Amino acid sequence: MVSKNKRLLQRVRVPLGFVFAVLFVIFSRPTVISMTVGGGVLLIGLLIRSWASGHIRKARELAISGPYAYTRNPLYLGSSFLGAGFAVGAGVWWLVLLFLVLYLSIYLPVMRVEETDIHNIFGAEYDEYKANVRLFLPRLTPWKKTGKKFDFQLYLSHREYRAALGFGIAMALLGVKGYFFPG
Repeated sequence: MVSKNKRLLQRVRVPLGFVFAVLFVIFSRPTVISMTVGGGVLLIGLLIRSWASGHIRKARELAISGPYAYTRNPLYLGSSFLGAGFAVGAGVWWLVLLFLVLYLSIYLPVMRVEETDIHNIFGAEYDEYKANVRLFLPRLTPWKKTGKKFDFQLYLSHREYRAALGFGIAMALLGVKGYFFPG
C-alpha cells in the first residue's frame, strides 16, 4: 500500500516547482558565467526530457526504448538537470544544495509510487525491466535495442515543448535579474 504522503507529493510536485522557481529568482545573483554553465546544464535536461517524451505511451505500453533503455525515469533525470541548471544559473551555491535536497526528498518517493503503479499495469514485463535498468542513474549501455524510433507526434501530444518555453523564461528572468539587479 502506498502512503498518502507519497501520493500527496506526486500531486504537488509540479506546483511546488513553480513556488521554488520564484524563490530561486528572488535569491539569485546570476552572472554571465553562472548563466552560461547553468544554461548548458538546462539544455542537457531539456534534450533528455524531449527524447523521453518521444518514446513513452503512458499506461498503454511499457517504455523501454530510447532513454528508457538506460534509466527507468528519464523524464525525472531530465528534470533534475533542468532544476540543477536553473540553480547553477542563479549563481548562489546554497540554491544548488537546496535544489538537490528538495529534488531528492520529493522525487525519490514519487518514483517509488509510480514504480508500484507501473508494476500493477505491466506485471512480469516490468519486473524484468526493473531487474535490468536502474531507477534513476543511467546505465552505460542500453538494456535492449527495440528498434523503436523517436516519435515527434508523441513529443507534441505530451506537450513537452512547454519545457523549452520554461527554459527560455527561466533564462530570461535570470538575465533580467543579473542585468538590472547585479549581485
